[in-house]
Amino acid sequence: METVKLGGLEVSRFILGGNPFSGFSHLSPQMDHEQLHYYTCERIKQTYREAERAGVTAHIGRADHHITRTLMEYWDEGGTIQWIAQTCPEVGSPERGAQNGFRFGAKAVFLHGGHMDFLRLQGRLDEIPPVINMIHDRGLPAGVAGHTPEVFEWAEEHLDCDFYMCSYYNPVPRDKAPDNPGAGNEDRFRPEDRERMTSAIQRLSKPVIHYKIMAAGRNDPREAFQYAAGKMRPGDAVCVGVHTKHRPDEIAEDVRLLGDSLRASV
Repeated sequence: METVKLGGLEVSRFILGGNPFSGFSHLSPQMDHEQLHYYTCERIKQTYREAERAGVTAHIGRADHHITRTLMEYWDEGGTIQWIAQTCPEVGSPERGAQNGFRFGAKAVFLHGGHMDFLRLQGRLDEIPPVINMIHDRGLPAGVAGHTPEVFEWAEEHLDCDFYMCSYYNPVPRDKAPDNPGAGNEDRFRPEDRERMTSAIQRLSKPVIHYKIMAAGRNDPREAFQYAAGKMRPGDAVCVGVHTKHRPDEIAEDVRLLGDSLRASV
């Protein structure tokens, strides 16, 4: 599989997402519940191993106790997937999430997209540069995520990031809280958001990890990968979560679709 660089970290262009492992389906409360019951620690480790076999070298996972414990077991058993840690509001501040990443073996750390959206709307983005500096002081690539182009326009002017996590969609307002407790009840996946974000990506100076490309299962996978491949720049990657209960070969299929789409877009 092709690789890209996030600062000094080399990763596969397909990156395994982690939201389904923690029950964040962005589809419905019922699907959240199903994913929580399906993704035991053993099944998550099995999914990491399937990703390895498909040539995937990196996983984006929340810096919470559930994921860090599972990763520790997986690495102790010989696993090689590299962890890109996402800070998460339910654990605490971005600093706390970054510290979890340092403690449990992350190879890169980025700030949660909902938290970035929230701080922007609250006029508190000046809290972010010290966290980016803290990540860099530990020798790790640092990034920010977000669901609107405005987050990255600000980051271009005020941060020294190594990469960005750009969501194709802005599912819920983040003006009152950074997290999304009732995911799926209010989520909106609008085509115009995808167009706005992918247009903004072309102007960014850092590598971008494109995420939510399948609108949490609402988009046809073939169309989603073809669209993303047409918008990805040479140094960009995609992050895709999977729910293998219903599609056991989903990782291999998605990796194949990405490869086919990238070759067709040249």
